[in-house]
Amino acid sequence: MKVLICDPIDEKALEKLRKSGLEVMVRTGMSPEDLGQELAKGYEAIVVRSATKVRKGAIDAAKGLKLIVRAGVGLDNVDADHAQAKGIKVLNTPKASSDSVAELALAHMFALARSVPQATQSLREGKWDKKAFHGIELQGKTLGVVGIGRIGQALARRALALGMKVLAYDKFVTKSPIPEVPLVSWEELLQRADFVSLHVPPDPAGPVIGARELAMMKDGAYLINCARGEVVDEQALLHALQSGKLAGAGLDVFAVEPPTNMDLLRHPKVTLTPHIGAQTHEAQARIGDEVVELLLQHAKGA
Repeated sequence: MKVLICDPIDEKALEKLRKSGLEVMVRTGMSPEDLGQELAKGYEAIVVRSATKVRKGAIDAAKGLKLIVRAGVGLDNVDADHAQAKGIKVLNTPKASSDSVAELALAHMFALARSVPQATQSLREGKWDKKAFHGIELQGKTLGVVGIGRIGQALARRALALGMKVLAYDKFVTKSPIPEVPLVSWEELLQRADFVSLHVPPDPAGPVIGARELAMMKDGAYLINCARGEVVDEQALLHALQSGKLAGAGLDVFAVEPPTNMDLLRHPKVTLTPHIGAQTHEAQARIGDEVVELLLQHAKGA
């Protein structure tokens, strides 16, 4: 079976695939047009992460394609409905990176609460300005988890261990998977939470957090987005930060990547990471293992 790897995956996973007898070609950095030309050469399966976009044109150009594996959570970079309509199976690896993404969301919460980036920069500039960095404790604060799937649950459990109160909202869930985390209405979560952390896919209807939702949040609250950039209206977020409505925001994802909203990127109340939620050695190894398992199952006709 010919397999095209379109984005980098764990080297041990590649080695396992090759040892299993699969014909593996690695070609990264392709545009949708380049991908279409490559798929016309006849690959039975392809593996992508978030960088490669598998759109209708590339799918239509493919010869003999039967499987698309998204090495990660979500399928927003794959035209999955179109692929499935053509008889192409589309799979992802939703479990492997949950803990890593949850820990990054928590890292943003700690960094915002204690002004870690600002204090680091101040020291690098030769200052010793202890009075400038009065922080807050996470213990006793209320975390609102939006989307109580695998990642939301992983974050909720960590927050509970820190002594935080945790609320959750999920429009697809009617019973909380964690007894200590009550499900509340959307409005109640926004009004009560000191930290709101987003763990939902993009909504075709528009941003989940816009000006209306930001206005409902507590004065001095914090917003964390380690989900997808389209989930937040970035201009509305910038206004909420500039006005003092929000005390800060932690962002791993952006509406456009690499991001172009420089006013948001340079805002002193924002902590930033370049979409690295799954970028840990442990998560990448687990993702690689899941990719290998999915491909070998397909090769065996499972």
